[in-house]
Amino acid sequence: MTILKDKIGRVITSIVLVVILLVGVVGYVGWYNLFREVPTYYESPEEHFKYGSIGTEEAQGVPYWIWMVLPRIFPDKLPRPGGYTSLGITWEEGKEMPVGFTKKTIGFPRVGITCAVCHTATYRKTEKDKPTIVAAAPANKFDSQGYLRFLSASAGDPRFTADYILDEIKYSYRLSWLENLLYRYVLIPQTKKALLQQKEDYSWTDSRPNWGPGRIDPFNPVKFNTLKLPKDNTIGNSDMMPLWNQKMHKGFALHWDGLETSLTETVQTGAIGDGATKKSLPVADLQRVEDFIQELPPPKYPFAIDEQVAAKGSQIFANTCASCHAFGGERTGTVIPVEEVGTDRHRLDMWTQEGADTYNHFGDGYPWDFKNLRKTNGYVSVSLDGLWLRAPYLHNGSVPSLQDLLEKPENRPQVFYRGYDVYDPKKVGFITEGDEAKAVGFKYDTTVTANSNQGHVYGTDLSSEDKKALIEYLKTM
Repeated sequence: MTILKDKIGRVITSIVLVVILLVGVVGYVGWYNLFREVPTYYESPEEHFKYGSIGTEEAQGVPYWIWMVLPRIFPDKLPRPGGYTSLGITWEEGKEMPVGFTKKTIGFPRVGITCAVCHTATYRKTEKDKPTIVAAAPANKFDSQGYLRFLSASAGDPRFTADYILDEIKYSYRLSWLENLLYRYVLIPQTKKALLQQKEDYSWTDSRPNWGPGRIDPFNPVKFNTLKLPKDNTIGNSDMMPLWNQKMHKGFALHWDGLETSLTETVQTGAIGDGATKKSLPVADLQRVEDFIQELPPPKYPFAIDEQVAAKGSQIFANTCASCHAFGGERTGTVIPVEEVGTDRHRLDMWTQEGADTYNHFGDGYPWDFKNLRKTNGYVSVSLDGLWLRAPYLHNGSVPSLQDLLEKPENRPQVFYRGYDVYDPKKVGFITEGDEAKAVGFKYDTTVTANSNQGHVYGTDLSSEDKKALIEYLKTM
């Protein structure tokens, strides 16, 4: 009897050990394929800015192979042929990912976005030229709203199934049997669910004017989705901003309306706005971004400059513009009341005191924290370093060129096309008219709500000769 009990005991022990081993193996495989995080590192600060993780992959990342094949399965959801490039996304030659996108393994490879997706520009001197890519410039082509809508529209299509997607993946990559199971039963269904939820989260944009390339409503998504504040009817559509030369901007109010005064917080809230979470926010990686934009010089004007005319323009600038726009100017980097500057106030009204108060407590209990967000009453008088590459102008991008900006509002273009990257050195801005600009661009109508080109009448009373000289000088900044 004792021998029988011993045998039964040994069998039970063996079974328990096998079960423990199987659970361990299953647990390890699950961890390896769903949660294992592989750090990414780029030695070059600029490469890190363009492709390094800012913590968006865990919550907002799309599984790499799904992301890769979506344009091939759903070209009808894109504005024109060309895959992701039709949304203004830019690839550098020889790079796996486009500028502003990162590939990071957290269990499995995921695609997230970086600061560079909204802060990298391209320009061409002629239509036949290859684009010159400028890091930290305001993105002039990227249609962020179009990108979100493409992902959501794809997920809502009946073809967004494991069979369709896996068949398309096979043309480029042979999944292992385990990867195949993971994609079929977990990643594809969960991605569909997440993208449809994203569509719901951004459904409020359907009742407001489209952003268009180079623009974004930067803080309503934060208010409604991140901070869970009640939805209101505000419109925050505004241009992307340049990030270069930040060491010279020390002490300036940040964002168009000066809602921040801390560069560190601005970089961190930018990552959260792009999809990072409290737990995934990579403080050290974001410090590298901050260090890069502190030292990066503004891009030099790439065309010829008439130095004699520019010299005359420098005196006009000193007398007309310097107090608000020169480094060292008494109002440079400060908030000018909207009643004075006279530009469209919708972007200002979008950000609320409740939003600032709530966001200042968002990081409570974490090693990082926010305390400098605020509500203001106007727009920042920005410095003009790298001004030539900031077109279109004003905070909402409603004026195509510097030449147009020095015209009285009633004489500025009422309708133009933005998103075309061929440069016009005469007007100092991108080409916004013609068949090609219409074919690839977004029709900007200044009569649409929040698109007004009114205000900022400074310099509009100058003579034609003085305007020409001033513009020539502004090219040098």
